[in-house]
Amino acid sequence: MDKFPKDLLGAVNKKAGKNISEKSIKKIAGGVTPGTMQSDAQMKQLIKQVSAMANIPVSDETVKEIISTVRKSGMNLNSLESLVKMMIKK
Repeated sequence: MDKFPKDLLGAVNKKAGKNISEKSIKKIAGGVTPGTMQSDAQMKQLIKQVSAMANIPVSDETVKEIISTVRKSGMNLNSLESLVKMMIKK
């Protein structure tokens, strides 16, 4: 992940009510591997990390919906941007 889009970072910061740095996002994204997509437990852990960082509560039901949507769409979680956009919409 070279650069997190500033408009998305701004939207996350606005919703979270705090300033989340691009560095923090890159730190989490750096732990994402292709294997993350293969494991529901790893995907759940990633969603919870992003949720905690962004101060956006995500219910277990929403986590299941996100995982299901990711699986059906073939979304690439190496692009943390897609995951964050899904969480902001919830």
